[in-house]
Amino acid sequence: MKKLLTALAPFLAIAFLLYVTVGRYYNNAIVYQEDAKTAWSKVESAYQRRADLIPNLVNTVKGYAKHEKETLEAVIKARAAATQTKIDPTNITPEQLAQFQQAQQGLSGALSRLLVTVEKYPELKADKHFLELQSQLEGTENRIKVERDRFNDAVNVYNIHIKKFPGRLFAGLFGFKEMARFSSEKGAEKAPKVEF
Repeated sequence: MKKLLTALAPFLAIAFLLYVTVGRYYNNAIVYQEDAKTAWSKVESAYQRRADLIPNLVNTVKGYAKHEKETLEAVIKARAAATQTKIDPTNITPEQLAQFQQAQQGLSGALSRLLVTVEKYPELKADKHFLELQSQLEGTENRIKVERDRFNDAVNVYNIHIKKFPGRLFAGLFGFKEMARFSSEKGAEKAPKVEF
């Protein structure tokens, strides 16, 4: 029995080391994947906060700019499209992110047109409620950027983990796939043209 244990000891040690390595890899991959999913939910939460502010903003503008119906309807329509676009955080693909981003860009464009329209109404620009909503909207836009950056950081940690050795060997075995990062739309590097 002692000879058998002595003969098996190296194999048992190797098996134990392999078990610990694979277990550590798997557990870390799960943690990093869940961190990325949580970061994505925070991105969605920031966008939802923006969507929640829009009805109040539209109603405030509507009180001053009744004949800007087309602009207001465009904002409402863009908000509806943006809130209907959902992404499954367990399977974020570049195509899903592009679709989500396109819907959000539509809303951003409609909001920009609304805020340009507001320039025609000095009494609206001075309205305390409108100024507060505008400030909250600006703060929300900053939150969105911060949360997108945090999401990309979390995805980066996860993607590096599953691509580095020995993770690359185990990723396919356990079904870990690379996650897509949030990136800007083509042409986003150009400043938008604003005309009054």
